Amino acid sequence: MKTLYLIIPFAPLAGAIIAGLFGRAIGRAGAHSVTILSVLISFVCSVIVFQDVLAGNVFNGSVYTWITMGETRLEIGFLVDRLTAIMMLVVTFVSLMVHIYTIGYMAEDPGYQRFFSYISLFTFSMLMLVMANNFLQLFFGWEAVGLVSYLLIGFWYTRPTAIYANMKAFLVNRVGDFGFLLGIGLVLAHFGTLDYSAVFSQAPGVAGKTIEVFSGSPWLLMSVICICLFVGAMGKSAQFPLHVWLPDSMEGPTPISALIHAATMVTAGIFMVARMSPLFELSQTALSVVLVIGAITTLSMAMVAITQFDIKRVVAYSTLSQLGYMTMALGASAYSVGIFHLMTHAFFKAVLFLGAGSVIIAMHHEQDMRRMGGLKKYMPITYWTVLIGALANAGFPPFAGFFSKDTIIEALHASQTPGAGFAYLAGLAGVFFGGLYSLRLVFMTFHGKERMDEHTREHLHETPWVVTLPLVLLAIPSVAAGWAIGALVYGDYFGSSIQVLPEHGAMAVLKEHFHGVWSMMLHGLTALPFWLALAGAVTAWYLYIARPDLPSVVARRFGILYALVERKYGFDELYSWLLAGGARIAGNGLWKYGDVRIIDGLVVNGSARLVNLFSRLVRRVQSGLIYHYAFVMIIGVFLLMTAFLVFRTPMK
Repeated sequence: MKTLYLIIPFAPLAGAIIAGLFGRAIGRAGAHSVTILSVLISFVCSVIVFQDVLAGNVFNGSVYTWITMGETRLEIGFLVDRLTAIMMLVVTFVSLMVHIYTIGYMAEDPGYQRFFSYISLFTFSMLMLVMANNFLQLFFGWEAVGLVSYLLIGFWYTRPTAIYANMKAFLVNRVGDFGFLLGIGLVLAHFGTLDYSAVFSQAPGVAGKTIEVFSGSPWLLMSVICICLFVGAMGKSAQFPLHVWLPDSMEGPTPISALIHAATMVTAGIFMVARMSPLFELSQTALSVVLVIGAITTLSMAMVAITQFDIKRVVAYSTLSQLGYMTMALGASAYSVGIFHLMTHAFFKAVLFLGAGSVIIAMHHEQDMRRMGGLKKYMPITYWTVLIGALANAGFPPFAGFFSKDTIIEALHASQTPGAGFAYLAGLAGVFFGGLYSLRLVFMTFHGKERMDEHTREHLHETPWVVTLPLVLLAIPSVAAGWAIGALVYGDYFGSSIQVLPEHGAMAVLKEHFHGVWSMMLHGLTALPFWLALAGAVTAWYLYIARPDLPSVVARRFGILYALVERKYGFDELYSWLLAGGARIAGNGLWKYGDVRIIDGLVVNGSARLVNLFSRLVRRVQSGLIYHYAFVMIIGVFLLMTAFLVFRTPMK
C-alpha cells in the first residue's frame, strides 16, 4: 500500500515533467495523453486507498528524512486517514475532469503542452499538501500550489491584465503566507517538532501557556499560533480582506479557474484548519476570528456577485461566498460539515466554471452576459448541467449543496462560539443572495431575448464531447454527493481525523435530530433557508425574465450603495492607493534620499570629495623646492628632539 501512496502524488509529477520538458517531441496528443493517464492512475489509486482506509487502515509515517538537527527531524511523510482519503478523491476526480475538458478548451492555443504540464504539476502540489503528516511538507505543498497558480493565472502572459492578475495573486498570498510561516515557526519553537502527531499530543499540555506578542501584554500561545495559521488560510482560501486576488484570477484560462476555485488551491486553507482542529479547539478566540471572517466573506461577496456581468466573475464571487460558508463551519467547530461542503462545492462549482467555459467557447470568447441570452436551444447539454450546478449552489433539495449548506446554517444556529449569532444571520442572508445570483446567471445566459450579434448567432452550437462529457460526469455528484451526508457527517466518518471538544457540541445537537436524507429534504422544504433561496430565485426570474428593464432602475435607485457593491467595496482601489501607492512613495523616498543623497551623495561621492580635498592639501606640501623640504626637515627634527627631551626628563 505504501507504493500506492507514492504513486498518487508522483504520477501527476511525472506527467508534468514529460509534457513540460518533452512537449515538442511528443506533440499535443502525447502531452494530453500522458498527463491524463497520470491523473487517471492517481485517481484509481486514490479509490483503492479510500477503500483501504474505510476498512480501518491508516498510515502515518516518514518517506524521506531531509535534515536532522539534534532531536528535530525535517521529513517528507504521509498521513493517510479518512480526511486525507476524501480529499485525494475530490482532487484527483475534479483534476481528471479538468484535464479532459482542457483538450477541447485549449485546442487552438499555442501553449497547449505547457498548459497540460502546469495543471498536472498543480495536481501534484495539492496532493502533497493534503497527504502531508508534518508542517514542513504542508508548507512545501502550500507554496507549490501558490507558485503554479501564479504560472497558470498569467498563462497568457502577453495580456497586461493577466500579468497584473498573477502578480496580485502572488503578492496577496505572500501576505497570508507570512502569517502562516510565523505560525509554523511558533510551533517549532514551542513544541520542538513539526510532526502533526507529536504536536497534537502535546497541545493540551501547553493550552494555558502565554507569550508576550507586545511587551507587557500576554497572549495565549495557542491563540497566536492558530490565528497566524488562519492568516495563511485567509490568503489561500481568499477570505476577507485577502480576497481581492481571486476574482482577478479569472484572467487565466477557464480550466484552471475550475481547478483553482473548485477543488484545489482555495480549499487548501479549509483543509488546513480542519486538519489543525486539535489546535483550534483549544482557542476560543481563534474560533471566533474564523467564524466572523467567514461570515463577513459570505455575505459581502454574495452581494457583489449580483452586480457582476462577466460570467466567470459571477462564479468567482460565488466561490468566495461558498468559501465563507466553509469557514463559518470551521469556526463553529463543525469541521465535518465544512469538509463535506468542500466536497459538494468542488463538484457543482466545477460544473459552473466548466459550463461557463463551454458558453465562452460557443460565444467566441465573449464573457459578458449582457451579450448572451437564449442559449438553451443551441446548447442543451451545457444548459442542463449548468442549471444543476446553479440549483446545487443555491441550496435547493435534492441537490448536493442543499445538504451541506443547510447543515452549516443549522450548526451556526446551535453553536455557542462568540460571533455565531452574527454568522447565522449572514448565512441566512447569503442563501437569498445565492439563489439570486445563481439563477440570474442561468436566466441571463440561457433564457430571454438573444442579445448576441448576428455572426455569433449563426455559428452557435453545442461544444465538443471532450467539453460536455466532464460536465455530465461532474453534474452527477452535484446531484447525488449530498446524499452521503448520513455517513460522512452524522456517521462519525472522520473519526480521530478531526477532534472536537465536548463544549463545542453543535454537531452533536444536530446529530440527535437527523433521521435520514429523505427526512432532511422534507424538513428542508419547510425551513427558512429553502424559502430564502426560493425568494432569491423568484427575484432573479422577475428581474431578468419578466421585467428585464428593472435591474437598471434598481441600480439607479440604490445609487451610491449599488456603486459601492459593484466596485467591490473599493478594496482594489484602497489596496492600490495604500499598499501599491505607499510602496511607490517609499521606493521613491529610498531612491531620492537613501540612494541618491546618502549612498551616492554622502558615502560614494562624499568619500571621493574627502580624498580629493586631502590630495589638494598634500599636493601643496609637494612643491619641488629644496629649501621648502629643508625647512620642513629642520622643523621636524626640532619637534622630535623636543618630544624626546620632554618624555626623557623625569617629572619632579
